[in-house]
This record gives sequence, structure tokens and C-alpha cells, in this order.
Amino acid sequence: MAAGLALAAAAGAAAVQRPWRQGRGSRDADAALAAAAAEVCIVAPPTPYDPATGLPMGAPRAVPADARCPVCGMFPARSPQWAAQLIYADGAAHFFDSPLSLFQFLAAQSLYQDGRWSQRVCAAYVRDMGGSGWVAAAQATYVAGSSLLGPMRNGNYPSFASPEAARSFARQRGGEAMAAPLLADHVRATVPAASHRHVA
Repeated sequence: MAAGLALAAAAGAAAVQRPWRQGRGSRDADAALAAAAAEVCIVAPPTPYDPATGLPMGAPRAVPADARCPVCGMFPARSPQWAAQLIYADGAAHFFDSPLSLFQFLAAQSLYQDGRWSQRVCAAYVRDMGGSGWVAAAQATYVAGSSLLGPMRNGNYPSFASPEAARSFARQRGGEAMAAPLLADHVRATVPAASHRHVA
């Protein structure tokens, strides 16, 4: 994170503190620095476990108002019916604005974190659009290609606690019901990967 912030700060300083420098070399250097800063995203860190909640470390928890999605930077608490969460062995959690962001993160963890967390995932949850609360992401059924728009104003794979509920939704709003393994393959095949690196 410090490296990404330092790079962005350096780019800003280059643009602001050197307006008097002339010549192609200085302009090229400033442009390269600005381009590099634009290619680095700062990833929201996991939210630490709070023992005061009394929840087991692997249990789903309420999405904090200030938590940001590590994939897109949105605030998942603003669209709680779409939220997802990934919990690590020490109880820390990443919160996502949708199942799509969760599956993007899982498909390319090396883009979003430095390896300290990737081997320590102990649970993942999504919201049941049918209203029953949190459901284990691996057991949920998702609908790909429906007309329902998610937080990013596109199809974000609404999730359901049962295959029957997902199929019923698909009949009403279009799309195809998919179990988690099929959805993971679908996301890898159809969602473009990030073209830049993320700094945790």
C-alpha cells in the first residue's frame, strides 16, 4: 500500500512541482510517472475480527458501513441485498459489493493481494435474494444473464439459497441458474481480468 501511495504522490508532485521544466525528456518522464500511477489500485484491506461481536471467527457478519470492496472500491453496505464476504482464518473479512466481485477476487487473488491471505480463506458467504440472509457461497445457486441490475448497474449474479428459487427467478427475469463451480468457470471465461496491478 505504501508503494502505491508513494507512486501516486510522486506523480502528483511531478505535475505540480515542476511546471517550469521544459523539453521533451521532462515531459516524457512526467507522462510515464502519471501513467504508472494510473495503473496501480489501492486494495481495501480486510476488516479485522471483532471479538466483542460474540460471533465465531468463521461466521458471517454484518457489513460495516465503511468497508470497501477490494475489487471495485464500492461500499457493499449501500446495497446489502447484493453483498458478499470472504472470511480468513484469523476472522478478518473482505466485503464485496456483489457475488460477481467475490468470484472475480477468488479467480485472481494474486492481482488483489500479496499472498499473505490467499491460503487462509476459511469461509465465503453471499446474500440470499430470497430473503433468508447469508448463505455459504459454495452452496448458493446463482443466476447469470438476468435483467436485474446490481450495484455496478449490470448483471451481478443474484444468489439464492436453493436451486428452485434461482430457477423461478430466472423464469421471471431471464438468465440461467448456475451452481457455484459453474459460475466460477463462467466468470473466468466471460469477465475481463484486471489489466493493472493492485497494491494491498
